[in-house]
Amino acid sequence: MAAELMSAEIAEQPAALQRLLDAAQGIADIGAAIAARRPRFVLLAARGTSDHAALYAKYLIEVRLGLPAGLASPSTLTAYGARPDLNDVLMVGVSQSGGSPDLLEAVAVARECGALTLSVTNNAASAMAQAAEWHVDVLAGPEKAVAATKTYSSELLALWLLVNSVAGAPLGAAADLPAVAQSLVARDSEVAQLATRYRFTDRLVTTGRGYSYPTAREAALKLMETSYVAAHAFSGADLLHGPLAMIDSDHPVVAVVPAGVGGEAMVPVLERLRDRNADVAVFGSAAAREFATVGFALPDDQPEELAPIVDIIPMQQLAQHMAVNRGFDPDQPRGLAKVTETW
Repeated sequence: MAAELMSAEIAEQPAALQRLLDAAQGIADIGAAIAARRPRFVLLAARGTSDHAALYAKYLIEVRLGLPAGLASPSTLTAYGARPDLNDVLMVGVSQSGGSPDLLEAVAVARECGALTLSVTNNAASAMAQAAEWHVDVLAGPEKAVAATKTYSSELLALWLLVNSVAGAPLGAAADLPAVAQSLVARDSEVAQLATRYRFTDRLVTTGRGYSYPTAREAALKLMETSYVAAHAFSGADLLHGPLAMIDSDHPVVAVVPAGVGGEAMVPVLERLRDRNADVAVFGSAAAREFATVGFALPDDQPEELAPIVDIIPMQQLAQHMAVNRGFDPDQPRGLAKVTETW
């Protein structure tokens, strides 16, 4: 089956990340402007893949800025007509297209309710970009495959640049990301081989903790929309609070466990999975792969907060290869469109 678009756009990620790094000063200026306004709380509004980017930003904001952050429910502002007091709140709308009606309305209503507003999109001409006080263009370039790949990693990097700019921190730590991304793109054949193991899998679980939890959620979404696998994502902690009971040798687990605090917190989870005789594919550090049935080595020299920007690449490759192995076209998932309009 065809997979030319998705494959090409996965391979475009190193160049897309470099393009965004080259434009980092513009994001830094926005970050400085936001810092000067001193928001007391951050709300993030997004759907689908962009919702996982927003979850990543929530971790960044709370850890790096010490500000409480929450994922907004756009329906409270749109369908239910709520008008909360949002003075001194920063509302961040994240959308690759900038075209989802409910997200557009959520940003516009938040601004009416006193919020500082920022939109992060891949379309500077979109209505959502125009609705916010500030706009960050993720500069991923046109994305034609229905399954988002390069727009996701570009959203992550844009949000990292933004949060670190609000913090007044240097941005140089991200300079190596394009090269690291290229090294992972080049290992596609390794992922293709691993994917054959799960050709006949109809259900699986993805898991991770901390900054890697959004990666686990995005991996599950990619598998669902391209391979039609019933993939359920859980944080490592939540997996132990009940869902562990459904795990056995016939219910594979894909664990994202890079080095760092989140990876260390996953060790008890991996131990419990081993006790369940689970089939566990660990994408992660050497220490984490000791618990794996099969493993894929993730770069071990990336700062933990930057790792999700590149760690998603083998997850995207896994979804693509599983779809093709199962006879599906990941470029055109059934029933889906590139821009999903929700109200």
